[in-house]
Amino acid sequence: MLLTSSHRVLPCLVLLLMLATSLPARSNPLQALADRAARTALDRFAAAKLLPDQLALTLVDLRDPGRPLRASVRGDVLIYPASVIKLCYLAAAHRWMEDGRLADTPELRRAMKDMIVDSSNDATHYVIDLLTGTTSGPELPEAEIKAWFEARNAVTRYFASLGYAGVLAHKKPWGDGPYGRESQAIRLFEPKRNMLTTDDAARLMVEMVTGKCVTAARSAEMMELLARDLAPKDSDPDNQSKFTGPALPAGAKLWSKAGWTSQTRHDAAYIELPNGAKFVLVVFTTSHANEREIIRTVAQTVAAGLPGRGE
Repeated sequence: MLLTSSHRVLPCLVLLLMLATSLPARSNPLQALADRAARTALDRFAAAKLLPDQLALTLVDLRDPGRPLRASVRGDVLIYPASVIKLCYLAAAHRWMEDGRLADTPELRRAMKDMIVDSSNDATHYVIDLLTGTTSGPELPEAEIKAWFEARNAVTRYFASLGYAGVLAHKKPWGDGPYGRESQAIRLFEPKRNMLTTDDAARLMVEMVTGKCVTAARSAEMMELLARDLAPKDSDPDNQSKFTGPALPAGAKLWSKAGWTSQTRHDAAYIELPNGAKFVLVVFTTSHANEREIIRTVAQTVAAGLPGRGE
C-alpha cells in the first residue's frame, strides 16, 4: 500500500510524544535551592517541632533584573504578616502622593520613616488614617461602620487592581488594642486580620528594588527607608537588621522589613552578596516567634547556594 505523507508523519509524531513524556522534567535549580533551604530549616528545628505548615518562603534571583527567576515553598498561602504589611502601606502612600490624592507633607514623611525604619505602630496608624480617610474611635451605628469598613479596605483594593491575589491590608497594628470601632469591625466583618503571602511580599520587594513600584524615583525613596546596618550599635536582639543579617557573609548589603509578634517571626529582604548575587528572600514563620535562627538558617542556605554574577 502506498503511504501518503500524512501517514508517514503520524508515526513520527507518536514516537516524539512518547520520548518527550518519558524524559524527566527539566530541573529548576532555584526551586531546588528553595526546597533545600526549607528542608534544612525543618531538619534543624525538628526537635523544636517546626512543622512544614509553619514555614513559607519565596526566593527571587535578581542577577538579571530584567528576567527575575522565582521559586517558593508555600508561597501562595495567606499568613498573618505582622509588620511586613507596612510595606503595602508605604507603597500605597507613594501611589496616593503621586496621584495627588495625598499631600506630601513633612508629617507624613516623618510617619513613613518611623513606620519602616523603626516599625512604629503609632506612625502606621497615622499613615492608614490618611490612606483610607478613616480614624479609630468609639463604636459606630450599623450603617456607619459598614461605610467605615468599606473605606478602610482602600489599600486592599489598590493591590487587587494590580493583580496581587494575596494582600489583605486593612487593619492597624496594635500593642494592647484594638478598641472601639476597630474591634467592632473585627466582630462584624471578614476578613478579620491583615493577611499576606510570601509570593506577594516578594513581588512588592522586587518592584521596589527594580524601580517599578509607582515610579523609579519613589522606589528609590522606599529603598532608602529599607536599608539596614549589618552592624547595629544597639543590643536589641529584635533589631530588624538581625532577622536575616547575621546569616550573611562579610561585605553583604541588606534592605528589609521584619515583622514579629508573640506567634510570628517574618522577614522580607533584598540582599546583595560580595560575589555579585542579588536576590529577594521573604521568609514567614509561625508558632516559633522566639526561634530567631529559623530565618537565618534559610537565608544562610540560600546565600551559600546562589551563584554570583557570571557563574
